[in-house]
Amino acid sequence: MTFLLGLTGSIGMGKSTTSEMFRAEGVPVYDADQAVHRLYSGAAASEIEAAFPGVVVDGVVDRTKLSAAVLGRPEALAKLEAIIHPLVRGEEEAFLAQCRKDGADVAVLDIPLLFETGGEGRCDAVVVVTAPAEVQRARVLARPGITEDKFEAILARQMPDTEKRRRAHFLVDTSRGLLAARRQVHSILVALAGRPGRGEQRG
Repeated sequence: MTFLLGLTGSIGMGKSTTSEMFRAEGVPVYDADQAVHRLYSGAAASEIEAAFPGVVVDGVVDRTKLSAAVLGRPEALAKLEAIIHPLVRGEEEAFLAQCRKDGADVAVLDIPLLFETGGEGRCDAVVVVTAPAEVQRARVLARPGITEDKFEAILARQMPDTEKRRRAHFLVDTSRGLLAARRQVHSILVALAGRPGRGEQRG
């Protein structure tokens, strides 16, 4: 039975890079963010436009306009999540069905808000990608279009890194360089070798 490994981490911690390291080890990875991108240009676009008029341009959700429509507005964010989350979950289930069919020993669910949405209950173990707060801040503020206010608003939606680390089964610290992070990923997979997943008992 495929062992499901949740992968999460706050913004700027290096989660996407770590996800690629698992792929490089031959592990299938479900990327929730990529699923959202696909949905924004396909199945979810019309429903999002109906809920937030003007945010869809040429059939594709404009993420900047959508962000402006929901940022700092909990009710609007909840409305968006009610549209997106069921669709994302459907794509995840299809991914897992394929992993089981292929006989994958381990599969990774790369979900940014894993703990915040209760998604850890679907996983056999969780990896938290982390880095010191000053490293995180420098990385995020170096991104185009990110201001202090936007960074703080994003952090407000995310569980504190200290709490994520407390709940983790494994940690990957990306502040020590790529080689060290790759070694940490490899060590996790070695530790999991031969461990069966819980399968249909999962919540």
